Amino acid sequence: MKILVIGQGGREHALVWKLAQSPLAEKIYCAPGNAGIADIAESVQIGNGLAELADWAKAENIALTVVGPEAPLAEGIVDTFRERGLKAFGPDKRAARLEASKDFAKQLMAKNGIPTAAYRTFVDADEAITYIKTRNAPVFVKANGLAAGKGVIPGRTLAQATAAVKTILVDRAFGEAGDSVVIEEELIGEEASFTVLTDGTHCVPFVSSQDHKMSHDGDTGKNTGGMGAYSPAPVITPELHDYVMERVVYPTLNGMADIGSTFKGVLYVGLMITDTGPKVLEFNCRFGDPEAQVLFPRLKSDLVPLLIACVDGTLAAYTDSGLQTPPTKKGVEWHAEAAAGVVMASGGYPDPYQTGKVITGLAEAAALEGVTVFHAGTKQNGEQVVTAGGRVLCVTAVGDRLKSAIEQAYRGVSAIHFADAHFRHDIGHRALG
Repeated sequence: MKILVIGQGGREHALVWKLAQSPLAEKIYCAPGNAGIADIAESVQIGNGLAELADWAKAENIALTVVGPEAPLAEGIVDTFRERGLKAFGPDKRAARLEASKDFAKQLMAKNGIPTAAYRTFVDADEAITYIKTRNAPVFVKANGLAAGKGVIPGRTLAQATAAVKTILVDRAFGEAGDSVVIEEELIGEEASFTVLTDGTHCVPFVSSQDHKMSHDGDTGKNTGGMGAYSPAPVITPELHDYVMERVVYPTLNGMADIGSTFKGVLYVGLMITDTGPKVLEFNCRFGDPEAQVLFPRLKSDLVPLLIACVDGTLAAYTDSGLQTPPTKKGVEWHAEAAAGVVMASGGYPDPYQTGKVITGLAEAAALEGVTVFHAGTKQNGEQVVTAGGRVLCVTAVGDRLKSAIEQAYRGVSAIHFADAHFRHDIGHRALG
């Protein structure tokens, strides 16, 4: 079959890499793709409109479209493809509100008894600041809409929280995504990423993972789209896994169905494991980035039939009833090895940065045992690959233990060079600790 992947980042490179291993994949296209994706799929430029993409997919007889990033899902790309009788993996526009609106997600959690932080939503900056003063406690200030993973600002002091509100609501740093803000209590604990595939009723849970959001070592600096990830995450015990399935995943899917918004695709749950149990920080409606870069190397089973089953509503064939972990009925299998990925970013990210820096050492890194270099912000410039984004690469390695996977990933990082490259040196520190 012909498969189309939408997107151009590290997650999409990982998707294409995994899909290309399927015997069902006759040809893979990626719109628009990047320099690394171009080695294994045909990059296509089809304009900016969803209708143009769908018309092209129809003309090319694309059997399955896999949507990588959240923005086209929020815009309704799945609806547009369905209108043309095309299979598209991901939630439709109404269901994608689970990520596109933090206020919508918080209301759904409150209605369905899903554990999460206390919150209030505001459109007026003065009212938001007054509320923060009455709390007299650390908060997080979040742009309500999509902000590429950067719209979450810690307000651990009154001055920080006030500045964050003004940045979002007054200075409009995130545009329309900041038309309103969600003010949440600060949760203390360890973060983890919980990923499931779903057809709206049944689920196939992925193995555990954890990413690193802050830009610098020791979880300092600014919030980013993710500076690295690893799998498995020891903080997700079997008992905690079952708790999240029972108290978070299924109530979320049932709650969405109850309001006529059946959720199909990837349900990504960002968790904070607190002293009083796990609480939901956020929902995403697509694979995490950089979590995908460490999950797909561990997935032994063919990804294509799983994605099709989500679209068709037939995922029950791959999962037992109840809260069972893989392997399941049809043998969704996982490699025993651990995986770790280190993001190499442009100097200055997530603040303004320069692009066009020549990247060397890619072949040398990829030649290392167990290492795969996933491209994110790259493009081909003649014979050279150059930087073209904030997060440039995710150097991923697998190993028999997490420690060896992390060490090998950093060997890969050491082989790669571009001017002003920035990366964290402590990916996986919680698990190793």
